[in-house]
Amino acid sequence: MDPVTIGILSLAALLGLIMLRVPIAAALIGVSFVGIWAVAGFRPAFSMLSTIPYTTSASWTLSSIPMFLLMGYIAYHSGLTRGLFEAARVWWGWLPGGLAIASLAGASGFAAVSGSSVACSAAIGRIAVPEMARQGYDLRIATGSVAAGGTIGALIPPSIILILFGIQAQVSINDLFLGGLFVGLASLIFYIGAVLVVWWRNPAALPPAEPYTMGDRWRKTAEIWPVLLLIAAVFGGLFSGFFTATEAGAFGSFAALLIGVLRRSLSWADFKESLVDTLLSSGALFIIAIGANLFTRLVAMSGLSMQMGGFVESLGLGTFALLLVIVLIYLVLGMFLEPIGALLLTLPLFLPILAQHGVDKLWFGLLVAKLLEIGMITPPVGLNVFVIHSVARDYVRLEQVFAGIVPFIIADLALVGGMLALRGLI
Repeated sequence: MDPVTIGILSLAALLGLIMLRVPIAAALIGVSFVGIWAVAGFRPAFSMLSTIPYTTSASWTLSSIPMFLLMGYIAYHSGLTRGLFEAARVWWGWLPGGLAIASLAGASGFAAVSGSSVACSAAIGRIAVPEMARQGYDLRIATGSVAAGGTIGALIPPSIILILFGIQAQVSINDLFLGGLFVGLASLIFYIGAVLVVWWRNPAALPPAEPYTMGDRWRKTAEIWPVLLLIAAVFGGLFSGFFTATEAGAFGSFAALLIGVLRRSLSWADFKESLVDTLLSSGALFIIAIGANLFTRLVAMSGLSMQMGGFVESLGLGTFALLLVIVLIYLVLGMFLEPIGALLLTLPLFLPILAQHGVDKLWFGLLVAKLLEIGMITPPVGLNVFVIHSVARDYVRLEQVFAGIVPFIIADLALVGGMLALRGLI
């Protein structure tokens, strides 16, 4: 059997195992090992299985992931992020649909210390949904806004998806973080636009919030000064070039720990829970990364990437048409796969093809991050929607949350269209 055929069969087997709900790390490692064995023999396959776990996990850049995760978990368990929604409410609540907008703004603030879409949705949802229910909001839009706001967590630094993309595509993490900040803020603006459109069509669905004085606003802001200081220090050091991504994560973790101890809001039990959560999340991410590296070797050794590149060229697709096809692929994959698995599964196939078309990898990384986060709110496996339903099941049914997410998906697609148009100008 020729290597290309082995590569195609391996890809088909991988997709089949994922559809059967086999954990993506196990599917990647198992298929890659068998595929490399078939292409090059048992000894090279076993050698790669022995060395790649070490070379992957020993990566200096990859070490930023547990650092940023630890920062987010310490900030969460010590209550540093608890007042973000309240502060956003007193500043944004006067707008039409103010509490929904405050949920989006609070999620953006939480994103800057967590980097997790799911954590963002869960943390803000527990606080915001009951408050919007009390104010008489249409709970479809109330829950939809929180679920959509959570996706900003994977765009605004520290973003785990952008770190993994940077490692796989060999793109500067700092540059990706800076671009992710702009895409995250653009997402916030588009989501606010969606809320305003909903209010314009049906003002009764989003009643006005109670007014607040300027004193209320500054008092609530003063309560979250440690989080603001933490964000400013990490971002300032990162974007000024004073910190690398790993150093920024380590500094942020230490600063969050110090603030929690000084405020006496971080107990020993909270700290241990933060460490355990960090180890579990990091272990899961690292083993997926190891599987992805093995799969990348299989794709290269089998010649599958070159064969796919030749096939795409034979279709005569222009760059824009190719990008549209890739956008559709990610939107479909996002409906069934979790973002990190979809990212690491597809990059070995897409990057060589895009390189032939001269597509900028930095821009593509930002586009992919946005597309994968759309998958977090699209049925049937929109994870953020299920998270919001789990914390608000006393207020709303699952189908209502999915209905409420529709305006935000439309806003996301509009932003993706804008990114594609911008790519044509740069």
